[in-house]
Amino acid sequence: CSYCIIPYARGRVRSLPVEQAIEQTARLADAGVHEIVLTGIEIASYGRDLAPRLTLTDLLEQLLGALPDIRFRLGSLDPRIIDETFCERLRGFDNLALHFHLSMQSGCDTVLQRMNRKYDTARYYESVRLLNQYFHCPAVTTDLIVGFPGETEEEFVQTLDFIQKCAFSSMHIFPYSKRPGTPAAQRPDQILNQVKEERAHRAAAVAEAMEQRYLSRWPGETVSVLFEEQRDGAWHGYTTRYVPVCVKSAENLHNCLRDVHILSAEHGTLRGELA
Repeated sequence: CSYCIIPYARGRVRSLPVEQAIEQTARLADAGVHEIVLTGIEIASYGRDLAPRLTLTDLLEQLLGALPDIRFRLGSLDPRIIDETFCERLRGFDNLALHFHLSMQSGCDTVLQRMNRKYDTARYYESVRLLNQYFHCPAVTTDLIVGFPGETEEEFVQTLDFIQKCAFSSMHIFPYSKRPGTPAAQRPDQILNQVKEERAHRAAAVAEAMEQRYLSRWPGETVSVLFEEQRDGAWHGYTTRYVPVCVKSAENLHNCLRDVHILSAEHGTLRGELA
């Protein structure tokens, strides 16, 4: 991408063989781990360097089948990996976390071209549509860069319209920042910091409204929560969709998977009681 310095330092794709991945996850499961995140610089490229060549979907099928009691969560995904094959092969696994973080960066095609991204908004939205078609209420999250060099007000408004169309459950929003040595940093049409900050606030307001709409689906439902820590007199954890949940309980819930009946959605968190 025209704004990213990482490719200059990371080297070639290096994939952990499936057998080693299963062995490592089995050891973690024996140690009491309930959730494992598959992550890396670019996990959608998994398997390109292996012989025979494999895909991330191949790896997931093996892991999900070998360790049905472990919840597997995916790291950041190139949206192009989400296709009919991906969804068809993985929708039958109950231990796949229904949280899909699709890299976006902009919801405007002309900005995506200047960023040197490899997809357009039509292809991106197709990924969102497929996830919602094949999985029940998936949490689709993303990253957004505002104020990329040359971004006009019209292009920014296109992005606002697009993110509302996608109805993300949560977003990370960043004002563009220069990375010396990248093509974007050398462009003469840099955006003023004041404009970048103002656009970030406008995008954040839209994102907050979408997040609240997603959270409002869950009161009255019972969901599985993996608890992580006690804070402010309550236990906090995450659902399979990476939605934060808190409950008040005298039990020690650290690293426990428990069903929780959701009572309300407040300030970006679901509040509930142990079922």
